[in-house]
Order: sequence, then structure tokens, then C-alpha cells
Amino acid sequence: MRVGIFGGSFDPPHVGHLLVAQDAREALQLDQLLIIPAATQPLKLGHATAAIHRLAMVQRCFDSVPRTVVDTIEMERGGLSFMVETVDTLRRRWPSASLHLLVGEDVVATFPQWRECERLLTMVQLVMLARTDGSTDVSSSIADHSKSLSASLNAVPLATRRVDVSSTEIRARVRDGRSIRGFVPDAVAAYIASARLYVQEPSTEAVVERA
Repeated sequence: MRVGIFGGSFDPPHVGHLLVAQDAREALQLDQLLIIPAATQPLKLGHATAAIHRLAMVQRCFDSVPRTVVDTIEMERGGLSFMVETVDTLRRRWPSASLHLLVGEDVVATFPQWRECERLLTMVQLVMLARTDGSTDVSSSIADHSKSLSASLNAVPLATRRVDVSSTEIRARVRDGRSIRGFVPDAVAAYIASARLYVQEPSTEAVVERA
């Protein structure tokens, strides 16, 4: 069984996340892709939207997407969300499964700061999501990002479609009263409006360790 793990704050989830999920499922021939919203993401600056809202948006975003499951494992555990703990639990759930951890190419360089990153790499295949318009040399990109990492890092590059959409931009557009049509699925946009999310500038705080 081949299982993908796609974690993040998803604050909010958007069309870029959907396309990454689709590309990963197809390219890696995954039997199942787990979408795992973090409870509290270490090394993440800023104040995250309440977990109950982020979970509701993720469920609406990925509803009915084939072979994709929203997993609340980190929200149920609470506290800081460390991926090594999440993978420990998943390994017990599926002892013989091949686990593929999807991370953005911007995240790869921070991997040494993750809790027990060396042990984590023994339990998963690390997959680097490299956004490309078709002209990017993905092999060169993975080499550049791997220089500062341990020699045990064995990340597989996966080219995904370049979509210039970010959760930060979406929050700013809502705060400024601008449309987010096309940035997020309609069901997510409707939830953001009904719950009046992102209408005010959030307070900020810093945490110091990566999941």
C-alpha cells in the first residue's frame, strides 16, 4: 500500500493545494493521500485560525476527491504538531505501507530543524514538490536544496504545476474586501464568508521548532 502524507496549516486551503494533491496521487501512484491539517505548526510565524475552522475548510476543499482523506490525527493530538510523532502513529496503523511525505521545495532547506528529522527519514520517503512551468530543471533544484542537509536525505523530486496562489494572499484579499473567486473552491469561499474569517488583521506570535 502506498500512502501519501500532505500536512500543513491550510489557512485557508486553496486550488494550489488541490492541484498538488492530484499531481502527487497520479505521479506517485498513491493508494491513498492523507491531508493532515496541523494543530499548531512549529516554526510558523503568525496566529493561525482556530483548528475547527481550518478543518471545516479542508473538508470542504477535498470533499469527494478520489483516494484523498482528511485525517485529524494532529488536531486530535493537540499541542505542537511534530511530523515524526504523526508518522509514528501512521506506521503503527499501516506497518507494511510505503509512506511518502510531501514537502514544498521551500521547506526542504528547513528540514534539519524538524524534530528527530533523521529518524523521520528512516520511516518515510521524502518527496520534494517542485513547482514548475516546464522549463525548470527539477533535478538541479533538488540538488541545490539538498546541499545543507544530512547525507542521509534522499528526497525524490516531483514536478507539480506552478500556481501562483498563497494562503497569505487569500487572507489579505479577504481582509481588503477583494474577491477570492478562483483562488479557493466555492465551498471554501462560502465558509470563509459565513464564518467571517480573515476580516481582521491577526495578532502575531513566534514559535521556535518545526514539525
